Amino acid sequence: MTFKHGCAVAAFLTGFAPAVQAEDLNALIWCDHADRELLEPFETANDVRVNVKEYEGTAAGLTLLEQSRPGDWDVMVIDAVDVGRAVERGLLQPLPEGAISTDDFFPEAVLADHTTVDGKTYAVTEKFGYNTVAFNKAAVDPADMDDLSTLWSGKYDGRIAIYDYYLPVLGLVGLQAGVATKDLNAEALTDLRGPLMKLKSASKQVSDVVGSQTALATGEVDILIGGGEWLTAVLNAENPDLTWTLPQQGGLLWAQSLAIVEGTEKPELALEFIRYITSPEGQARLATSSCYWGMPANKAAGDVLSDAQKAILRWDDQPNYLSRAQLYPVPDGDTDAAMQDLWTDMLQN
Repeated sequence: MTFKHGCAVAAFLTGFAPAVQAEDLNALIWCDHADRELLEPFETANDVRVNVKEYEGTAAGLTLLEQSRPGDWDVMVIDAVDVGRAVERGLLQPLPEGAISTDDFFPEAVLADHTTVDGKTYAVTEKFGYNTVAFNKAAVDPADMDDLSTLWSGKYDGRIAIYDYYLPVLGLVGLQAGVATKDLNAEALTDLRGPLMKLKSASKQVSDVVGSQTALATGEVDILIGGGEWLTAVLNAENPDLTWTLPQQGGLLWAQSLAIVEGTEKPELALEFIRYITSPEGQARLATSSCYWGMPANKAAGDVLSDAQKAILRWDDQPNYLSRAQLYPVPDGDTDAAMQDLWTDMLQN
């Protein structure tokens, strides 16, 4: 084919191409945002295609951003307590002032101290829940789960799994030892080594999200430290005996937020996506995502969720839970490295 003929064919084919192609929005996300029931209403309403890439752990997400070119990513889901880390590295773009209203949000879930830096808001909390203790109430005495120390008592040795994420589990080990998450530092970690290693010897496995759900659902283990509604809610229909509790020592409040990535070429579309996700309808879909459930930050989602869904989420218990939960540890660089070293030692022993 000569160049001239090639141009003619190209021109002919162009006549059959769509006049306008859907715009793309590239999102770096956690797995709950990959749910098509969440994304399709936004895509349809805005004639856009949302391309998603899942990641686990803030460090992995920040590395992906730093290895990408400006404009590769438009929005990012990130732990609310880690927004400051991303801002320090110049990876997030401030939201226009007053662009997102949080008037209807659970006050404790706004976490403005973490999503605002130097008076500028960089992210909006969208979903929250608890890292605590999940268990099978048909195989475990529920009263035992009200006290974290039971996991160290020997009664359930070999029937425990540990969620493979060092921050929440070290936070829970700290709570059992009487250490608040805000006080977790290198000195405190020295005192937590023994309890962590004892917990590992009492456990059958250390598992990621999918492995944890599978182990609990199949009865391979009966207890998961680090679990919560995010783990058991999606399994409730098949096995309502799978549940969770916030023990007397408390639990850790996880909160995820949504931010615009610095360098995006589509800031208006990115902002529209955040508006959709934080709307009552978007919040209800996100709260009940097929990957994992969690409380919507916007209380107005309660008007969209069914009574059965709210019961599974423990909607009416939230004031009590929020008052007893502590935030994730926010370690400095040295403490974070020490935490990861301790976790690696635990995994290898």
